[in-house]
Amino acid sequence: MDSEHDKQQYAAGARPVLEGSDIARVLTRIAHEIVERAKGADDVVLLGIPTRGVFLARRLADKLAEITGRKIPVGSLDITMYRDDLRMHPPRALARTEIPGDGIDGRLVVLVDDVLFSGRTIRAALDALNDIGRPRAVQLAVLVDRGHRELPIRADYVGKNLPTSLRETVKVQLAEEDGRDTVLLGAKRISPDAQQ
Repeated sequence: MDSEHDKQQYAAGARPVLEGSDIARVLTRIAHEIVERAKGADDVVLLGIPTRGVFLARRLADKLAEITGRKIPVGSLDITMYRDDLRMHPPRALARTEIPGDGIDGRLVVLVDDVLFSGRTIRAALDALNDIGRPRAVQLAVLVDRGHRELPIRADYVGKNLPTSLRETVKVQLAEEDGRDTVLLGAKRISPDAQQ
């Protein structure tokens, strides 16, 4: 986890590409797109990928409820043990998987994440989902698609397509976790060890 000093340093050198009002607007647009494509969202289940994907899924569920007049089931899907990079990084704490009471079998599951990058997180999410049940279909909603895919994965709903270089990094901050809503684009920090 970044220290508070690192977060402030990062924020100082990064520029915002989405602010709170932009995030609210794109989530409203995504909710309308889901209702349109799902023909009313009767069988939609939203599953957020921890951490920020869960907050985005809850916000989307609220927007869908406003549009449809019905409560939309929302949960979370921890992918930690399905990642293909477990050996390459320090151990990470497991998050919670919470599947709504009616389950996912035969339902349209919309996975929700903050940033789509290589596609490996979504591959892990699909593996985790496979162990839980058999949805009718699976779709993907992301706040930001920054490109650089390593796997043939594409989002069905995108808040903002943000072309980036590999020397840049995208940081999503949400009020529930970070105290404010913003998406920052900045230069990737290179540790002193990596420069030697």
